[in-house]
Amino acid sequence: MRARTRLAIGAVSAVAGAALLTGCGDAGSSGTDAPATSASGAGCAPVAGQQLIALQDDKKLQNSDNVIPAVNSKAANPQLIAALDKVSAALDTPKLIQLNKAVNEDRKTPKVAAEEFASANNLTAGIAKGPGGDITVGAGNFAESQILGELYRIVLSSAGYQVKVQQIGNRELYAPALEKGEIQVVPEYAATMAEFLNTKANGQNAQPVSSPDINTTVTALKAEGDKAGLTFGTPAAAQDQNAFAVTQAFADKYGVRTLSELAAKCSGSATVLGGPPECEQRPFCKPGLEKTYGLSVGKFSSLDQGGPLTKSGLRDGSISVGLIFSSDGAFATS
Repeated sequence: MRARTRLAIGAVSAVAGAALLTGCGDAGSSGTDAPATSASGAGCAPVAGQQLIALQDDKKLQNSDNVIPAVNSKAANPQLIAALDKVSAALDTPKLIQLNKAVNEDRKTPKVAAEEFASANNLTAGIAKGPGGDITVGAGNFAESQILGELYRIVLSSAGYQVKVQQIGNRELYAPALEKGEIQVVPEYAATMAEFLNTKANGQNAQPVSSPDINTTVTALKAEGDKAGLTFGTPAAAQDQNAFAVTQAFADKYGVRTLSELAAKCSGSATVLGGPPECEQRPFCKPGLEKTYGLSVGKFSSLDQGGPLTKSGLRDGSISVGLIFSSDGAFATS
């Protein structure tokens, strides 16, 4: 399971803004159910199936967690930033899903998956040479970050740098190393990093600066980065944020493709929402679905943070809708 928490991004709480790449551990892995909540209407009972789809967040509940390169400002120069931006330009969410599938399900190494992607997408074409030198790319302790780190290695090597990728762990470890220049580049997520820097500078109760709008989020991110000696490249279209998944069979049976349609057609006692235990309190999970979309569910099933328990619950028909990450390889169609 990926060691990350996205539920706390933005609106509240001491965890908000830290939104660190912290380990989820085994919390919630017992699969025990919380007490049923009251819900009027029949709802939509779970429908088993192997293919998962993410329901469109059409009212923008989630903040814009687009992939974005973070660079120590002393190492930043136009050629280095332009090389990293080649990755951003090539990467959208469907491609990131396929990259995660290649590693997490097809069992390729991050290095092999990145090299195949770079070749298929002509990633190094037209890259200008920079001043050269040694660059260390830091990567978090989950596969997606390591894939992105390898993609950054490929483009920076093409720009004339001597590059190594170093797995460092969670943001608490790699952010100070990036600010000190012990590593020079890290793949980041716009809203999560904006809130991390915001709460670091302004305290855990700081007013959130990230937004569902990527331009607003990046403007805030760059302002916070200036204070910390960090420079950011161009965000990719690819996003890795909270997503609410159903099986394709569920979507077809009930005619839902968006969260608004889910709320309109499936509020009621038969609907089961699955996710990590904290989903019941966090504003970007169950309370957000209730407030933003008016969704009422009959039961909450305590599972895990976008991990195998939630995906299994969807596939075996134990839950109607589950929280998993938007770039999860489970969304791949082939």
